[in-house]
Amino acid sequence: MRKDFEIPEVKGVSVAIIHEELEGESGWYVYLINENNEDLKNVLVSSSGYKKEQDEVIKTSVLRHMIADLPPMSYARVESIMDDVFHLNNQYWVSFQLEGVLYDKKYIFLPDSIQEKNTTLVPVIGKKGILISS
Repeated sequence: MRKDFEIPEVKGVSVAIIHEELEGESGWYVYLINENNEDLKNVLVSSSGYKKEQDEVIKTSVLRHMIADLPPMSYARVESIMDDVFHLNNQYWVSFQLEGVLYDKKYIFLPDSIQEKNTTLVPVIGKKGILISS
């Protein structure tokens, strides 16, 4: 049945985690980036952390964030992320409409990948961070 549905490929949408100082506090923040030439509409970002070790499963709460519109070549801060969950898989499931078509994609930051040594220049934002591009 799944073969009957056309699943469009996500392009030009990225998730980045950037270490920066905001409002006098230093921390890591998650951003959604739109590198397309059109608005992303009705954006829903669900975030969660998880890890499976032998018989133990660790899960965080699922957080959901709504962004009504994300203009072309822009970004939105989604949430802050605590150092305590860097040892987990940090998953961001992003759903949105682009030109009337519904898209979704899962972005996963692997355990212990959120570190200064793994940063690169993040497009559109112009700061260093850990980036997963589509």
